[in-house]
Amino acid sequence: MNLIKSTGTFSFFTIISRLLGYLRDIMIAIFLGTGYLADVFFVAFRIPNTFRRLFSEGTFNSAFVPSYASELSQGKDRSDKFANNIFNLLILSLFFLVLIIETFMPMFVFLIAPGFEGDIQKMELAINLTRITFPFLFFISLASFFSAILNSHNRFAVASAAPIILNIMLIGVLFYANFLNDKIVYYLSYAITISGIFQLIFLYIFVKKFYLPKISFKIKIDEKVKIFFKKLLPSIFASGVTQINILVGTIIASFQASAVSYLYYADRIYQINLAIAGIAIGVVILPQLSKYIQNEQKDEIILIQNKALELSLFLSIPAAVALIIASEQIISALFGYGSFDESGVKNSAKALFYFSIGLPAFALIKIFSSFFFARHNTRTPFYISLISVLLNILISVYYFKNVGFIIIPIATSISSWFNAIILLIFLKKNNFFSFNFMFINKLVRILIASILMGTIFNYLINFFYEDLSYEQNFKSFYLIGVVILGLISYFLIAIFIKAFKTSDIKLKY
Repeated sequence: MNLIKSTGTFSFFTIISRLLGYLRDIMIAIFLGTGYLADVFFVAFRIPNTFRRLFSEGTFNSAFVPSYASELSQGKDRSDKFANNIFNLLILSLFFLVLIIETFMPMFVFLIAPGFEGDIQKMELAINLTRITFPFLFFISLASFFSAILNSHNRFAVASAAPIILNIMLIGVLFYANFLNDKIVYYLSYAITISGIFQLIFLYIFVKKFYLPKISFKIKIDEKVKIFFKKLLPSIFASGVTQINILVGTIIASFQASAVSYLYYADRIYQINLAIAGIAIGVVILPQLSKYIQNEQKDEIILIQNKALELSLFLSIPAAVALIIASEQIISALFGYGSFDESGVKNSAKALFYFSIGLPAFALIKIFSSFFFARHNTRTPFYISLISVLLNILISVYYFKNVGFIIIPIATSISSWFNAIILLIFLKKNNFFSFNFMFINKLVRILIASILMGTIFNYLINFFYEDLSYEQNFKSFYLIGVVILGLISYFLIAIFIKAFKTSDIKLKY
C-alpha cells in the first residue's frame, strides 16, 4: 500500500465534500446568520451530523475492519457470514433506536439543548426539526457499514465521496432560500434525511462487487459477533471523542444566545484539515496495519506507524499555526456576509483560535487510536477518552458562568491534548509503538518549516489587512491568494530543509 497515494485519494473527495460544505455554510450564514433560526437548525443538524462523523469518519471502521479482515483472510464465505450477521443486527438495533428517540423526542431535545427550555417556540421548533433529521442516523449508519467493507478492500475513493451528496442537496435547497423564508429550516431538515437514503443507495451500487447483503432476522450471534459489538461502543467513544466533545460543547452553549452558531462556524473551519491529517490517515492505515500485526511483521509495523504520525503532523501543525494567526480574517472572509454580522465574526474567530490550538491533538487522537484498534484493543482508548470527556465537561461547566461560550473550545483543546498524551504513554507502556530516528529527525524539520511558514503567512495577513477587513466584498479572494502563497512557501521550505521528500510519494508501506 502507498500511504500518501491512498491518503491522497481519500483526501481528494473529502476536500471536495468539505469545500461544498463551506459553500453550504456560507449560504446558511448569509440567510440565517447567528440568530434564532440558526441556533435551532444547528442543534437539529448537530445530532445527525455528529452520528455521521462518529460512524462514517473511521469509527465504525475501527471496530469492523480488523475483525472483517481477519475473517476475509480465512475465506470469502466466512467474511460474508460475519458481515451479514453484523448488517442484520445493525438494521434491527438502529430501527428500534430511531423509533424510541422519535417517540421521546421532547425529552431528547431537552438533553441536547437544555438552554432552549425557557423559550417554548424555540424548543418546539427544535423538536420538530430533530424529528425530521433523526432518521438520517439509520441510513448513514448502514451506509457506513458499506464504507467499511470497501475500505477493507482498500477502496477508499467511493466511501470518501459519499458525503458529497449531503452537501449538494443542502446547497440545492439554499438556492431557493429567498422563496422559502423561515420555512427553509424545514426543507433543509428534510434534505438531510433524504441525502442519507441516497448515500446508502450510492454505496450499495459499489459494494456489490465485494459483498451482497442478505436481510434475514434469523441472526446467529456467535462469539465473533459478540466480540465485534463489545468493541464497537468503546471504539465509537474513543475514535469519536473530538465529536463527542463538540456535542458536549453544543449542549452547554445552548444556554447562551447565538453561542451554538459561533461554535458551529468555528468547528467547520478546522474540520477540513482534521479530515485529512487525522481521519483519512487513520482510515487508510488501519487495514494494512491490522494485517502486519496479524502476521507479526514488526519492521513494517514500526515503519507504517511512524510514517502515519509524520504525515499527520506534517499536515496538522502548519494548519494550526495558520488558523491561530488569521482566525478572524478566515472567519470574516468565509462567512462574514449578509446576516452574519461583525460581532458574529469576532466571536466565531475567538472559538476558532482556541480550537486551532488543539488541532494537532485532534489528529493525533485519530492516529494513536488506530494503533490500538489494529490490535483489537478498543478498551484502552475508550477509558482514556472517557476521562478526557469528563475533564472537558468539568472545565466547561465550572468556568462557563464567568467566561461564557469561549471556555468550550478552550476546554476541548485542553482535554484533547490530555487525551493524545495519555494515549501515547499507554502505547509506549504496552510496546505498541516506538519512535524511529527518521521520525524524530523529520519532526524537528516540520516544526522549523511551520515556524518559517507562519512568519511569512503573518506578514501576508498584515500586508493585506485592509483588503481582508469585514467591510470588503472581495475579501475571500484575497484570503484564497494568501493561503495559496502560504501553502507554496510551506512546501518549498519543507522540501528545501528535507522535512518532506518527493521520493516519499513513491514509497510503499
